[in-house]
Amino acid sequence: MTAVARVLVVGSSGFIGTAVCSSLEARGHEAIRLETPRVNAATLRPKSELSMAILRDHLDHCSALVNAAGVPDATGTNKAEMLAANGILPGLLAAECSQRGVRFVHVSSAAVQGRRHTLDSTPEMAPFSPYSESKARGESESLQYATTVVYRPPGVHGVDRGATRAIARLARSRFSSVAGSGSAASAQALIGNVGDAIAFLAICEEGPPPIVAHPSEGVTTGGLLVDLGDRHPLKIPSVIARSLVTVAFILARVRPSVHGHARRLEMLWFGQRQNKSWLTDAGWVARSQRDAWRVLGRILADDIHRKDQQ
Repeated sequence: MTAVARVLVVGSSGFIGTAVCSSLEARGHEAIRLETPRVNAATLRPKSELSMAILRDHLDHCSALVNAAGVPDATGTNKAEMLAANGILPGLLAAECSQRGVRFVHVSSAAVQGRRHTLDSTPEMAPFSPYSESKARGESESLQYATTVVYRPPGVHGVDRGATRAIARLARSRFSSVAGSGSAASAQALIGNVGDAIAFLAICEEGPPPIVAHPSEGVTTGGLLVDLGDRHPLKIPSVIARSLVTVAFILARVRPSVHGHARRLEMLWFGQRQNKSWLTDAGWVARSQRDAWRVLGRILADDIHRKDQQ
């Protein structure tokens, strides 16, 4: 990459896209913000050729494109909408980048590997819900092109994240609980670290491999709840917790909308391990360390208390 890179960010106004732009600029590079080209859910083609023409014009002057766009609802059930935004759009963007020799960094999700014991950077996927299936399709579509780098973040957290706020409320309640001792590794990441990891992938001199998983941030199932709730969770015997999770997934076979919630419960109680990441080997270091989780918990506590008083 050049000394000062120009990186086109699609989905720049979203939760992750905003963090990517901030990290690029903090590193001294230029973030070109672009509204997401929309894909027709029926035809699976761009809704506007003008939006694609604008994208192509920007690409001619950029060294990388980051795709942070998509439908982020892990518990959603609109398959057509998710397929268009999470599955088809990445392939269209990857094709445009390939034609111009521009690095394409596609933000996928660790959810594509489903319930496997350890997350890694292999092509192996086991999607289990409409959301994870659409993200898996996005990887398959974009990895057809050699200039693509797929990045897989785990659960991403921040002040403005609905899922984070829900966990914080739970963590502060008497229903806060973990399976066993609460020492199991939990695949979670702070939004600032995710944004900076993506920025690093877009601008690093050394070409990243086709798939890069986010490294562990040292979070445990019990530690997450303590950090966000400032109280120790109830410890449920693992055999009982596993039985309840099994029942939730059985119910999900009848009601697919339950899939995402069942998986969140499983992650909350049992966590998920992460293999070593290329990012660590390449010298990337998370800017926010373990104490930042406790800071996030305090901020959320103050905000939740203020809203409860209104």
